[in-house]
Amino acid sequence: MQTKKLRSGYTTGVHTSYAFKSALSSFIACNTTSVSKTNKMDNDDLDVTKGCEIIVSVSSSLDELKLNSIKHKPYIFEFNNTKINIYASSGVGVVTKVGLKPKVGFCAINPVPLKALQDVFESLSSKLLYDEIFCTVGVTNGEEIAKQTANAKVGVLGGISILGTKGIVKPISASAYIDSISAELDFAKANGYKTILFTLGNTAFKKANEYINTKDEKEFYIIEIGNFIYDSISLALDKKLYNIKLWLGIAKSVKVALGFKNTHNRFGSIDLNEVSLWGSFDTKDCITIKAIRDKLEDKNSFDNIVIKKTKDQLKNWFDKDIGIKIC
Repeated sequence: MQTKKLRSGYTTGVHTSYAFKSALSSFIACNTTSVSKTNKMDNDDLDVTKGCEIIVSVSSSLDELKLNSIKHKPYIFEFNNTKINIYASSGVGVVTKVGLKPKVGFCAINPVPLKALQDVFESLSSKLLYDEIFCTVGVTNGEEIAKQTANAKVGVLGGISILGTKGIVKPISASAYIDSISAELDFAKANGYKTILFTLGNTAFKKANEYINTKDEKEFYIIEIGNFIYDSISLALDKKLYNIKLWLGIAKSVKVALGFKNTHNRFGSIDLNEVSLWGSFDTKDCITIKAIRDKLEDKNSFDNIVIKKTKDQLKNWFDKDIGIKIC
């Protein structure tokens, strides 16, 4: 059977740097305010920014540019006796809380994309006729797109972030999702949260929120991790966040117990025959874990076995005791 070749793509950071180079080159050639637009190319990654329109404007006058309404400071670079001020326009967020790579009070452009803009500026600065120029980076409908991300939760307001580390988005890598989890972990650590609650699925997220509503607001920080259990826990441990609890459904927990590092269906299905051996469970006519559990009179015993086996698998992977809550 012939399989479809999956498409790679470029990050928002790469697209922004290309648009910036185009706008700056046009500004140099025409000696007037210049605008360059680019659409983030489609690919087979799981990313809400696919297809978004990135807009970069360059001018000799700040009054010619439209800034994000949230007050913020510009990134400033100087080279060859010329200074550039880079602001957020509509659709690119502004950082309002500590714990992220961009500093509070600046637009949400991560270090690698920002360095790319600096490199482009320095490469063309000798052709500029001004002592100071101004630039904005915006995204069409970026504020709406950002509602599908964790930006508001971590204090990035008014739009999306311009992200990227290596420039290439690998197909189905979900690199943007994992980058978002990493950013939330940085935020939680910087803001002194004591326990990380990783949740999988809407039910787990809802129950975790109900639980922490009665607790100290600085005790728990919830992060939705999709199906990325192994990646998320690895990130947390790398950041020396050791107090981790995992809230998930029974079927997802079984998958982890069976050794699935990612619980998405494309990585495989549950072997019900193996599950039946955990406690001589009757799997006849059952095609789901829920069906097996529903046949049992003592459901708590089944849940406890699943929790123990899940904890054992996590201990095997990370050599750490990680709390499990079945939802």
